[in-house]
Amino acid sequence: MENIRNFCIISHIDHGKSTLADRFLELTGTVSKEKMRTQYLDMMDLEREKGITIKMQPVRMEYTLNNKVYSLNLIDTPGHVDFSYEVSRSLAATEGVILLVDATKGIQAQTLANLEMANKQNLAIIPVVNKIDLPQARVEETKKEIAGLLGVPENDIFAVSAKTGANVEQILEMVIEKIPSPSGSPEKNLRALIFDSKYDSFKGIIAYLRVIDGGIFAGDKIYLIQSESSGEVKEIGFFNPQLKPSKELRAGEIGYLATGIKESSKVRVGDTLIKVSSFLKTEQFRSGLGKIQTSRTDALPGYKEPKAVVFASIYPENPDDFDLLKESLAKLKLNDASFSFEMETKEALGRGFRCGFLGSLHAEIISERLSREFGLKLIISTPSVVFKIINQKNQEIQIYSVREFPEPGEIKESKEPWVKLEVITPSEYLGKILELLNNLEGRQTETKYFGSDKVFLTYETPLREIIVGFYDNLKGVSRGFASMNYEMMGYKPVELVKLEILIAGQKEEAFSRIVSSKEAFREGKKIVKKLKKLLPPQLFSVSLQAVVSGKIIARETISARRKDVTAPLYGGDYTRKRKLLEKQKKGKKKLKEKGRVEIPSRIFLEMFKG
Repeated sequence: MENIRNFCIISHIDHGKSTLADRFLELTGTVSKEKMRTQYLDMMDLEREKGITIKMQPVRMEYTLNNKVYSLNLIDTPGHVDFSYEVSRSLAATEGVILLVDATKGIQAQTLANLEMANKQNLAIIPVVNKIDLPQARVEETKKEIAGLLGVPENDIFAVSAKTGANVEQILEMVIEKIPSPSGSPEKNLRALIFDSKYDSFKGIIAYLRVIDGGIFAGDKIYLIQSESSGEVKEIGFFNPQLKPSKELRAGEIGYLATGIKESSKVRVGDTLIKVSSFLKTEQFRSGLGKIQTSRTDALPGYKEPKAVVFASIYPENPDDFDLLKESLAKLKLNDASFSFEMETKEALGRGFRCGFLGSLHAEIISERLSREFGLKLIISTPSVVFKIINQKNQEIQIYSVREFPEPGEIKESKEPWVKLEVITPSEYLGKILELLNNLEGRQTETKYFGSDKVFLTYETPLREIIVGFYDNLKGVSRGFASMNYEMMGYKPVELVKLEILIAGQKEEAFSRIVSSKEAFREGKKIVKKLKKLLPPQLFSVSLQAVVSGKIIARETISARRKDVTAPLYGGDYTRKRKLLEKQKKGKKKLKEKGRVEIPSRIFLEMFKG
């Protein structure tokens, strides 16, 4: 265990984590030059295309220093705020971190958030400034920022170029010197923490493990404390970064274990894995009759369960793909513990799932993975938040959809989620950033100057204000230099209303929404305008109305499709034409009274997408 080091790289998005990991793989000879490619640890095509890390990825590297061979277990982590849960799990499996900061951008919002998580777990921190090869690099200014943040001398901060490999080997040496070897005892009974998992159709669920105590061998019988599930080790090994089988995993090591279990609910992230006691008979084990008694001290702390803050509905375009969608979501849930889903049904769209995410990018990535990995064509709604209603009986109800929204007379108080939004921007973009932030509903709570030319702004705002479009707008007005992070604050009172849509006087429940009373007119106008563009004209005029509590707040009209009934006439006086026009007018009036608009399914799809 003295020669083992477990560490991860944390930083803001696009500060060079994956590139630095590439250099580590080359320096240690883990990946040969022939097989090497950029962003090697980003295993998904989606990650390489978007240039971001979505899933944590472990790898074991061997490195020799002073004639001693060290086993270095690196976990490459995401940088975007929506994937912070991946980072928290990585930190729990390691003893130290490399804090990486881009020399052209300096400290950013997610840098601070990840650093705070690392400090809470008392991890050793190695500060590194990256991209020193770029002409716009501000190495000394960035070092000063980091030194002020960590309270360390500037000389203790490494300056490297992950792209060219300059000074990168010094970081590996510092990892060995500064990050402690893992604690734990090889002599104790097995205890291992599951920090991730994935599904394999042949091997069952593959659990990613950090072994705390003891050791485990292929063929051992195992037990999961939380789920009370048992299994047998089909295969065991470590990450190279592909799965590489080995005979055993010992205390302090990071590796994987093929459980043979096919049910996703039985292997949970954060669960503690132990070895079945030798006194338990094999027949009892196989039949599931043997109840294993475990004390509370056996279980490891695990992880704080993440709470979804953004919800969207996902439906298959082809209703026959519902079962495939259900299986696919269960497999993704294994690989992403922060994702949740439950079944829902809409009359216009059939059966689907209401899914919970940590942010709008998280929702986008999940839908993209469903499409690429499972070949599904999907309809996904615009992300929304979950509201809380206090009814007249003082009961608190969580509202996920319009159907659950009570009548106005039943509502005593309504609440919505608020967040603390943190924005770091160069001072030259401060004016435009403030203009963008002042358009949000909420208030500014703090302004601090960070380093020589950076401003740190803190706002309190409703979550609904930032989940769609805000991040792109922030990057747009700051030319990509501003960054943001947010954390949940809790719920605050808001006046919520049910916005209903009438088409030709008929209520269309599928288009209804829950909105703030302040937003009702804007949202209502937006919906009826979009419907006017999408709906085909009828033989009679069609009214489109947005209604709140029986009051029309916005209206559009689709003009009737007109046939030229006078076209067959050749000559004659005006009265003949007039008779035909009057007859047409009466017919349209009758149609308007009796006619009903049939809405094509594609209209529901377009409106549902937002």
